[in-house]
Amino acid sequence: MWRETCSVGRAARAALRAPGRERDLVVQSLKAAGAALLAWLVAGVWMDDPMALMAPWVALVLVQATVYSSVRLAAQQFAAICAGALLASGAQVLTDDNTGALALSLPVLMLIANWSRFGQQGIYAATTAVFVLVSGTAVSASAVGHRLGQAALGAFIGVAVNALVLPPIHLRDVRENLSALAREAGDVLRSVADDMCKSEWDAQTASGWSSASTRLQRRVEALESARSWSQESLRLTYGPLRMLNRAPTAVPPQEEDQRWNRVTGHITALTRTLAVAADEHRTPTPPEGPVLDLCARLLYLIGDACLTEADRLLGKIGEARPEEATEATMKELHQRLQEGLREHAGQGAAPAAVLGTLLLQAENLWAEIVPEPQKQ
Repeated sequence: MWRETCSVGRAARAALRAPGRERDLVVQSLKAAGAALLAWLVAGVWMDDPMALMAPWVALVLVQATVYSSVRLAAQQFAAICAGALLASGAQVLTDDNTGALALSLPVLMLIANWSRFGQQGIYAATTAVFVLVSGTAVSASAVGHRLGQAALGAFIGVAVNALVLPPIHLRDVRENLSALAREAGDVLRSVADDMCKSEWDAQTASGWSSASTRLQRRVEALESARSWSQESLRLTYGPLRMLNRAPTAVPPQEEDQRWNRVTGHITALTRTLAVAADEHRTPTPPEGPVLDLCARLLYLIGDACLTEADRLLGKIGEARPEEATEATMKELHQRLQEGLREHAGQGAAPAAVLGTLLLQAENLWAEIVPEPQKQ
């Protein structure tokens, strides 16, 4: 309970402090409550409708994470509600008994609920049937039409509130996930560099490298999800209303996603090579001596470059390229590693293979993270 309380407190402070996911969640929750209240005022107070329950119920659930999803779910939910109301009414006419009508209609409606066209809204077909049959209202064409009209009113209000009142825009998530991926990549490379300086590599060390690769892959998946949400959040949203929401007006280009996806692949290949070298039952053996320290220093510098990129993506600094001294150090390390590779080639294929793979992946990483400046 204490951890949950602290978590709620941190979320509340984050919502008050600056724009972010926590504040977006507060806004969406208040919009959903406001849409339901507005639907009730229109249907229950202004229209004085005795069956006004449908309108606020539908309005409440249709304030979704994006305007597009609200419209799509509104169509699915309204179709499900129509199916539930019509089948329940037909079953009551046939059986002239609420219990018999429930027994007749619910199995069919639950099967219909699994139809992929309804998505996750299919369950509303069955719940609508329950509301229709237990409300005590006599079944008639006008009563069924009345319920469907209330559902349509609630859908209209829910979608309108979501689209016109601070429409949800998720452009910020892409930048934050990109920065988190770059920072995680930098942390992994620095951790690998520290492990390489150890005198012995064991199964626990190799397991840590595998776990690091898995975490990076999850970061890539989170970035893909954020990119999808950002693209969907721009659909069916009115441009000037985005400015009122104070949402970011642009996101990093999709090429950035592809670049960091390649970086993740190179890091995965690098950690896999190290894990194979650490396995005493495998032929490849890790290189030894000063050349291993040089490789660790190289990876550490690349990790620092990843952290610099993470800050740049959040707008904390203006330049992504490292200092000239760092680049000079990189070139010197690269040259010394090339010389070490030639020396290891004379000692045997196994250590030379591992060192060559490490050097190749390090070159790939440096080329992706710090591309050469374009010549004018």
